[in-house]
Amino acid sequence: MAERPLPDPAAPRPAPNATPAGAAGTRPPRGTPAPVSPRDAAARAEAAASALPPLAVAAERVAATVMQGVHGRRRSGQGDAFWQFRPHLPGDGAGRIDWRQSAKTDRLFVRETEWEAAQTVGLWRDAGPGMDWSGAPSRGTKRARADLLLLALAALLLRGGERVRLFGHGRAHAGRGALAPLADALNRAAGPPAEPRLPRHARAVLFGDFLAPLEEIRREVATLAAQGVRGHLVQVLDPAEETLPFNGRVRFEPLAGGEAALVPRVEGVRALYAERLAAHRDGLAAVASAAGWRLLCHRTDHPPQSALLALWQGLAPARGAA
Repeated sequence: MAERPLPDPAAPRPAPNATPAGAAGTRPPRGTPAPVSPRDAAARAEAAASALPPLAVAAERVAATVMQGVHGRRRSGQGDAFWQFRPHLPGDGAGRIDWRQSAKTDRLFVRETEWEAAQTVGLWRDAGPGMDWSGAPSRGTKRARADLLLLALAALLLRGGERVRLFGHGRAHAGRGALAPLADALNRAAGPPAEPRLPRHARAVLFGDFLAPLEEIRREVATLAAQGVRGHLVQVLDPAEETLPFNGRVRFEPLAGGEAALVPRVEGVRALYAERLAAHRDGLAAVASAAGWRLLCHRTDHPPQSALLALWQGLAPARGAA
């Protein structure tokens, strides 16, 4: 049987075509603004979108399907937004009593407002050669999916008033206009996830296939956890890496140096491969749990919205938490 090499993950991939900027409209005369026709409004929206990298546009679309609204670290404190009524306790001043609510029962209630503090979330994506692999031409690479998830999460965080920071970059970004610079910086991101400049009690989300030795991953996560940083590991795998769907004799080419491995009958090692992959994933979960982190697994043939929603819910702290 002829040898069938896997697709070369190191092969160059054509860059996406840049979308040309839309033509600028003429400026209306001073005075009362002229009404904007639907066609003009659509043209302006398309022109604004063209200024964003294509990946950032896709990330915004994914984010828009998941959730709208504000996310923050919320707890009782000074603010304008109503949070809850609670029973009056010794030491509460009379001025805090909500008399209207208290009149409904025979107890006194205090009206609590909500305090919101912007949270810094550090984001990292593995830039190793293994992330550039795809098991089928119809699917994107693991790196492309990780980039999409990272930027979609950043879009949600920025909408919610949070600060977003890429590992290895000096400053945090804030505001919805920061998504395009984040996308540009992501193309240059590299290096391990250790980030000594993250604020204490910040959150972190690390995207990668995490197929490296567990001790290396444990060391990086422990470094962040020692700084008071909690977060998530998001393992992004191609389905072929989980199911090993090949048959017959297959030559597995190395991604970064080393010798190729020729397997005479792949189906004969499939069960052992699945067992070892499951053991490695259990190890990842143990590494995350020991640091107070969580592990999320995602396949590139699954919708990105499901992983994004799970991340969003995991980053939203329980009410009343400091």
